[in-house]
Amino acid sequence: MSKPVIALVGRPNVGKSTLFNRLTRSRDAIVADYPGLTRDRQYGTGRVGHSPYIVVDTGGLSGVAEGIDPLMAGQVKAALEEADAILFLVDGRQGIVPGDELIAKYIRMFDKPVQVVVNKTEGHEHTTATADFFVLGLGEPVAISSAHGDNVANCIDDVLDRLPLKDKDDGLALDAHPGIRVAVIGRPNVGKSTLINRMIGEERVVAFDMPGTTRDSIFVPFVRDGQDYTLIDTAGVRRRKNISEKIEKFSIVKAIEAMEDSHVVILVIDGSEGLTDQDLTLLGLAIESGRGLVLAVNKWDNLSADQRQKVKHELSYRLSFVEYAKQHLISALHGTGVGDLFDTVNAVHMAAFKRVSTSDLNRVLEQAVLEHQPPLISGRRVKLRYAHLGGLNPPRVIVHGTQVDKLPQAYTKYLVNVFRKAFKWVGTPVSVEYRAASNPFEGRKNKFSSSYAKRSEGPSFEPKKKKKQAKRR
Repeated sequence: MSKPVIALVGRPNVGKSTLFNRLTRSRDAIVADYPGLTRDRQYGTGRVGHSPYIVVDTGGLSGVAEGIDPLMAGQVKAALEEADAILFLVDGRQGIVPGDELIAKYIRMFDKPVQVVVNKTEGHEHTTATADFFVLGLGEPVAISSAHGDNVANCIDDVLDRLPLKDKDDGLALDAHPGIRVAVIGRPNVGKSTLINRMIGEERVVAFDMPGTTRDSIFVPFVRDGQDYTLIDTAGVRRRKNISEKIEKFSIVKAIEAMEDSHVVILVIDGSEGLTDQDLTLLGLAIESGRGLVLAVNKWDNLSADQRQKVKHELSYRLSFVEYAKQHLISALHGTGVGDLFDTVNAVHMAAFKRVSTSDLNRVLEQAVLEHQPPLISGRRVKLRYAHLGGLNPPRVIVHGTQVDKLPQAYTKYLVNVFRKAFKWVGTPVSVEYRAASNPFEGRKNKFSSSYAKRSEGPSFEPKKKKKQAKRR
């Protein structure tokens, strides 16, 4: 289901980034640095609230009249346009300032639901803290503390409740697109549209355009070698004569939505430019989505031998953390290597949905423990007792044992590699989660100990002992 987008706007130092970190429960939010998106415009998945959403942190607005137009015309304006709701943060300690009024006037032009959020109100009476901000004319302000979390959950729940249901028929819409759903993502000018048209334009392909949902994604079903596929293009698949890389727009929100609707993600990288920060941003999103991943290094035919060697070295060095994803060296323009993408997509899809029995999982776990014992924690060996499959796409293995919460990350990575190799989980993330086994005798032990202590402290214990000693005498 498509998630609503909530944008955070306001003057500098009103606590937008702090609130962003609070809502995403993370301090390592995605930061993209490329034309059309500033470093301080960050996207993250909201984890505070009763339903999922995407939160966007924007750069601070000065609120100066002569400076507000260029600021809004760029990155902040784009964030407001793609948002379903706006959180307008103000500083409860400073009170209302002229800059707040100018920003409120501009926000009103977008005709989006706006919630004025009075931040930094810890230790203050909420009614008093919000009184000055009614003059903004954007409804009743809400007092929060982004640093301490006060009233943050209630605020975001109220905002989500006021939003109209988005794409209620998403499940039906996705069911209407058969086969393997493949999201093709990438920066502008990497050849993404050329690759899409190459994939659906081969002689053996039966393709037709079908409008997508209201999220502006285009679903393109087609058949190849008897297998149904549906390509999901975030920029919209256009007829060849209308395609122009210059006018193709890049949107992280659209990329997130496309990946959520897909089974497999193809990330297109421009081989002539090498691996950029933008590529790594999209790669991080793809990994976070949990979908199967294929890397397509495009424009390979235009590179010299030295350039190819340099790119291969860079990919090997910088993408070591995602070594499970297969890399394809292709030319979307000439079709070189494009056909091989389908074999990998099929294998990745099969791996992501491959079921394995509990007995097989435990056999592999037992062998892994025999070959590499878990470490000692405080002089005690971590015990891994049994495992079972907790989910698919991506495969999720649940391991039960004692002291498992203290296992180092290196051992978890070892188990992931063992399971991946044993069950051929290629091209898909694999997660290993732990469940600490409870001690069935814990309650009885405490009860026995307290009962024994009570009897030993009873008044009849000493007298009986003295009588026995007297008889011996």
